[in-house]
Amino acid sequence: MATNTQSNLPLPPAIGSSWEAVDPPAGLKAVDFGPIQPLLDDPTVTEIMVNGPKLVFAERKGVLSETDVTFESDDHVREIIERIAKPLGRTVSRKTPLLDARLPDGSRVNAVIAPCAIDGPSITIRKFSSKRLTAADLVSFGTMTQPVADFLQGCVAGRLNIVVSGGTGSGKTTLLNVLSGFIPSDERIVTIEDAAELNLHQKHVVRLEMARPDPDGTGEVTIRELVRNALRMRPERIVVGECRGGEALDMLQAMNTGHDGSMTTLHANTPRDSISRIETMALMSGIDFPIKVIREQISSAVELFVQQTRLRDGTRKITHLTEIAGMEGDRVVLQDIFRMENGQLRACGLRPHFLTKLETAGIKFGPEAFMPSPRR
Repeated sequence: MATNTQSNLPLPPAIGSSWEAVDPPAGLKAVDFGPIQPLLDDPTVTEIMVNGPKLVFAERKGVLSETDVTFESDDHVREIIERIAKPLGRTVSRKTPLLDARLPDGSRVNAVIAPCAIDGPSITIRKFSSKRLTAADLVSFGTMTQPVADFLQGCVAGRLNIVVSGGTGSGKTTLLNVLSGFIPSDERIVTIEDAAELNLHQKHVVRLEMARPDPDGTGEVTIRELVRNALRMRPERIVVGECRGGEALDMLQAMNTGHDGSMTTLHANTPRDSISRIETMALMSGIDFPIKVIREQISSAVELFVQQTRLRDGTRKITHLTEIAGMEGDRVVLQDIFRMENGQLRACGLRPHFLTKLETAGIKFGPEAFMPSPRR
């Protein structure tokens, strides 16, 4: 592997995302979505939320606002839901009132009808973007700085185990896409998702997606089963779109048994919260480990947390790059390498413990990479 430096790491080919304006998705045009069709055709709209027949919201550039779009009645909304479900071989009824599906173009649709939807049928559509983003795009958006982009590329190339954490809509999947693009093209990658959103440019990629149960309750394949199966596929990298349950334990064990360089996302508001979240998910596996044992697993498996946050103005920013620095008693020790201060992502002046691992892989950062920049 060629030696990399802080400032001249080459950026990979662009990766798909949903942050920028999107072209009208071809997969959506195959179905007439009635009153919300103009929103679907609007390239500035990235998400649509129908809260009953008379209340429709749309997100543009990260900002959510009410639209003047309305449906005639609850039955009108349900008719649109049925139009979505039928081509996908799915049904919605009183016995199966939830629909969670991926359209052919990659857009995600969630719908809920009575008896679960109290104020009328609900539809949520997250549009799939045909535009591919790069780390350079995220730098231009202000999501991260160029030094942070260079550092993250080195961390991925150096096979660190990375967890991207953040709230709903904070851009975790977009960031994971960009980070996954830093994986060398000669490595075998297995991606695992509940609904396929990752769009890697490498050729040696196997994409796995969970299967939801049929109406009779059979046919389900969980994320956890896919993670276990991936270990038998000779992966060099495992990328889990999001850990939500017991698969977190399997992911930790994979990271601890030679599958370094793996990545995933989870919902958490801070790196410290991420530790608690992983503990909770590991306990959901049904294996009764003492908390200290789980924390030791986390400490030895995860090397870097990347915290992503959606701010009030709709922008998404990386607010923390935090490493696990070991254990003190039964507590996991965290150390911020970069942290957002007064709106600026700055180095904290601390040398990461995993630099030795990166240097072994031929990736070197000088001390200036971690010197705090002047406060503005």
